Amino acid sequence: MKKTAAMGLAVLAALLAGGLLAPKWLLFLVTMSAANGLVSLGIVLMMRGGVVSFGQGLVFAAGGYAAALVSNKLGVSDALLLAAAGGGAAVLLAAPFAPLLARYRGIFFAMLTLALSMVLYGVLMKSESLGGSDGFNMRRPTLLGFSIPDAWSGYALYALVVTIAVLLSTAARVYFDSARGLVALAIRENELRVEYLGASVRRVMALDFVLAAFLGGVGGALAVMALGHIEPQFSYWTTSGEFVFVSILAGHHSVAAVFAASLVLELVRSFSSAYFPNTWQLALGLFLLIVIRFLPKGLGSLFNRFSRQAAP
Repeated sequence: MKKTAAMGLAVLAALLAGGLLAPKWLLFLVTMSAANGLVSLGIVLMMRGGVVSFGQGLVFAAGGYAAALVSNKLGVSDALLLAAAGGGAAVLLAAPFAPLLARYRGIFFAMLTLALSMVLYGVLMKSESLGGSDGFNMRRPTLLGFSIPDAWSGYALYALVVTIAVLLSTAARVYFDSARGLVALAIRENELRVEYLGASVRRVMALDFVLAAFLGGVGGALAVMALGHIEPQFSYWTTSGEFVFVSILAGHHSVAAVFAASLVLELVRSFSSAYFPNTWQLALGLFLLIVIRFLPKGLGSLFNRFSRQAAP
């Protein structure tokens, strides 16, 4: 645990220092990839137990709308409070469904989560009070009670997002290596044997679903703060599909690989849209095929291979 915390602090220091030298466009890309990476990290958390959520847009949208509404309607502008509100709202929305979803596996789990996400999409599209299909804008957040000057707004939000992302990803790594986290891997291999050993498979799966919802809600809140706008598209199936794409690309072996894969998605989408309009999905598909062919366990297996070779 101490080694994981020390590594997380070192990565955070490097990111904060590097952000001072990075151009604004790169700061924004990394900010969005870190926020979206948290959402995909929730899917990876569930993948370790053998299920994949195709409806992570549900909690992504819940966190985003909660942060925007708390800011606009209640006048709360502090970014940390808005991130907490996004995570809390996502947990409140997901918790009632956790016991039900913990009963299902495979395509049934995937389709149920997708259905929940699309139900929320339909509700948001028809809710005129929430902006309908156009959504609504969000005020610029403050940080610890202080307004952020325009010249530093991009870096301040970048620093906040990467700090939260590093802290939560470090906590996720500690959880993965804990006894409860390792039970999820055992469930992936043989549920019946885990039950015989005295562990509750449904309880573990329900907890992982709620934790994944919290990560998705925080990621949604951070993404909305970066974009300054929220809309029902956050809950649409294509948005959830992008998070699944990142999770498959990263694999479930490494937390860092999730954020690397999220950054790859943002870079490919940005440059492909600029130079090859309407074909960025093709570039992503080809990249995913290459990774599946040569790294079937995802980018995380490559990270682990390098770490084992570097170990004394």
